Amino acid sequence: MLAEALDLNALEDQHSSGTYLKRDLNIVRGEGATLYDDTGRAYIDLVGGQGSASLGHCHPAIVEAIRQQSAELITCPELFHNPVRARYQAELCRAAGMNRAFLCNSGTEANEAALKIARLKTGRTGYIAAMRGFHGRTMGALSVTWDKSYREPFNPLIPNVTHVPYNNIEKLTAALSADTAAVILEVVQGEGGVHPAHDGYLQQVQAACRANGTLLIIDEVQTGFGRTGSLFAHQQDGIQPDLLTMAKSMAGGLPMGAVLIHESLGELPPASHGSTFGGNPLACAAGLAALEVYQNSGLVERAHKLGGEVREWLASNAPESQVREVRGRGFMFGLELRGKVAPILKALQERGVVALPAGPSVLRLLPPLVITEDDLWEAAHRIVEILNHAL
Repeated sequence: MLAEALDLNALEDQHSSGTYLKRDLNIVRGEGATLYDDTGRAYIDLVGGQGSASLGHCHPAIVEAIRQQSAELITCPELFHNPVRARYQAELCRAAGMNRAFLCNSGTEANEAALKIARLKTGRTGYIAAMRGFHGRTMGALSVTWDKSYREPFNPLIPNVTHVPYNNIEKLTAALSADTAAVILEVVQGEGGVHPAHDGYLQQVQAACRANGTLLIIDEVQTGFGRTGSLFAHQQDGIQPDLLTMAKSMAGGLPMGAVLIHESLGELPPASHGSTFGGNPLACAAGLAALEVYQNSGLVERAHKLGGEVREWLASNAPESQVREVRGRGFMFGLELRGKVAPILKALQERGVVALPAGPSVLRLLPPLVITEDDLWEAAHRIVEILNHAL
């Protein structure tokens, strides 16, 4: 069995594109917030499918929704009406306080669509984004992403994009012009190091955008669907985006994304955008099941309370010689280290915990909302033990 796994790993390496730096770990099964490798060893999962497994792995409600829908209809483009899609769009818009939805397959597709919609609705071509912000890797979404190592190999990207410091309303306001179509921001910068918006910042951004006739795009690809302790993170900040993008945990792990459109923008002109697989019945059925769990299980509220307790404990117990700051909201944690994160990730994996980086020196934790309290606390203690050992 081990020899066969090694052969398959080599086969994957031989034919994979090479864009992913794979860890020395072969994951074959998942249940809840536990992953299992090809030897049967269990790992506490703090990667959470890079944020796409907020309901854990193989959640019974998602599995059953997929089973039922896959036997009825898997794909149906939006050339035709579909009852599952209709119900999902209505429930999703109601949950977010928005009016219309464009359904797609990923976060970068959602942001790409939002950028196009902003141009279409304003007649302007400029965008403002934030330093440390991440919005995807397709050409438009990449243009508003900050990290130069992502952008520079693909220049020239779309023009007229300005990056300003996050949480600095003066710099953002100064960058606004008569040609600014949209400001695009995350509520908590994920890839950029888990930096939450300061109190009142997003309200100030919204007011500045409205005064300038600029649309506000809020990117909740990573923060949406309970991750931060509310269904959508911006709901904690008392704002109403014009365009709201989401993906990752929408459909319990199936690929799905969306742009939600505020009623003030009306509908889009026919054929102004499209997606072959967007809004397929299989993803919509999974999305409906996932949304019901988010809204009625208490998991979102639990993430707010338990996440705050664990974050406070980490801030008090992680050694100051190793950790500069502990940040986040809900079940989105960032530990900014004084050194490199790679050795800590390796040590955690050896201790049966898998986690993420957010840049070279931030340890990022995205546990599924279904993680048991015992497992989350156990993982937190192992993190502190490893950091103490690194002294």
